[in-house]
Amino acid sequence: MKTYENISDLQPLVGEIIGTSDWLALEQERINLFADATGDHQWIHVDPVRANDGPFGVPIAHGFLTLSLLPAFSHTAFKLKNSSTGVNYGLDKVRFPAPVPVGSLVRAHFKLLSFDALENGGAQLKIEMTVERQGTGKPVCIAESIVRRFP
Repeated sequence: MKTYENISDLQPLVGEIIGTSDWLALEQERINLFADATGDHQWIHVDPVRANDGPFGVPIAHGFLTLSLLPAFSHTAFKLKNSSTGVNYGLDKVRFPAPVPVGSLVRAHFKLLSFDALENGGAQLKIEMTVERQGTGKPVCIAESIVRRFP
């Protein structure tokens, strides 16, 4: 995990990777819980028997489950010591280029795309999150997250 003292320490890092998360396992139980929380019980996610005969040969995680792990990934990727809070402002360009088969290990790389100072000493950050699956070369999720951080 990378640690930064102040929000302003990120400003010169635009265009660079500011952190990489720990690996996280996407097991069937997490996929089922996500299906219950969202009401998305499509068989390719929650029916292992049917999914074995489907297009991916196994159940796959929901794309939105992968995206929803952004906070969990960021908590192990980088820390802003003198920031009391961060709030989601939005997302740009979300894509799911490859599936995430059940049991996969995934992690995220965070690249700072822009830094816009706010009046109160905070900043609006645009961060590209690229999620990779262990053992493959193609990302499983790429999203531009916009977050506001405050001192």
